Amino acid sequence: QVQLVESGGGLVQPGGSLRLSCAASGFTFRNYDMSWYRQAPGKERELVSRITKGGGSTMYADSVKGRFTISRDTTETTVYLQMNSLKPEDTAVYYCNAKRFGGLLDYWGKGTLVTVSS
Repeated sequence: QVQLVESGGGLVQPGGSLRLSCAASGFTFRNYDMSWYRQAPGKERELVSRITKGGGSTMYADSVKGRFTISRDTTETTVYLQMNSLKPEDTAVYYCNAKRFGGLLDYWGKGTLVTVSS
């Protein structure tokens, strides 16, 4: 049974930091590109960051470049998103995603809420 379980969300003040984790199970983690998406209230889901299956390549949305860092631990089958210098506009539900074969295999977590507010 495929599972992606996000954790680490919460309430943080502007300028603060959070680290999100996504624990993966039920599939061969090392064969999948892993991504973080987010969906803010009233907006469409957007891609935040992606890391390739080997971990050799990463990409970031322009809005988070220089502030967020994605990483993966193959031993622990976990992907992380370190978020620094958080802004109110980063408030959203953050979802973990695993993809293979151009999306032919496509798994999602249930999300974790990040709220950036003073």
